[in-house]
Amino acid sequence: MSSTNAPFGLRPAFHPSGLDRATALADGITSAFASAILKGQPVKYVTGGVIQPAAAGDSFVGGFAGVEFTDTTGRRRVSNYWPANTAYQTGSCVAYFYADPNIVYEIQADGSLAQTSIGDEADLSATTAGSTTTGLSQCTLSTTLVGAGNSAQMRIVNLASYPDNAWGDSFTIVQATIAEFQFAGAAGTAI
Repeated sequence: MSSTNAPFGLRPAFHPSGLDRATALADGITSAFASAILKGQPVKYVTGGVIQPAAAGDSFVGGFAGVEFTDTTGRRRVSNYWPANTAYQTGSCVAYFYADPNIVYEIQADGSLAQTSIGDEADLSATTAGSTTTGLSQCTLSTTLVGAGNSAQMRIVNLASYPDNAWGDSFTIVQATIAEFQFAGAAGTAI
């Protein structure tokens, strides 16, 4: 698995309390928002109290989990991703995303990582990549580590425990936490 480039975005692995529940935000995506938001894609709050995809280097709140809304024809839709340019009936949208900085995520790196990367931080890469057929993000973790005393979006905490995943594999899958949580302080400040 980690010798194959098959990214899946941010996938919650666990929470120290045992609860990794998604947040439900009423009218959390602007009607007819022009970009797709894929399951596992990093998201951030923007002006107006809605979420949008976060770019590499942005402080963010967590990974997108799905959406439900009533379209303009009156049909209720439930999807693991937000389809770009989709309009909905006012008041009918509920966006789901993980918004707890203590959640430990699994994410595939865009290359090889060694065990010495534990505790180091890196930004996300390919934040908008993914498939609207599956609805899944293909966001990855950059293998360009920032080094001691520097801040980046994610902090590597462990290797994801799969039988076919090891340190040094071509596309290592790691466990990581959000280091630049959007509500932790000034942008670019690690928590």
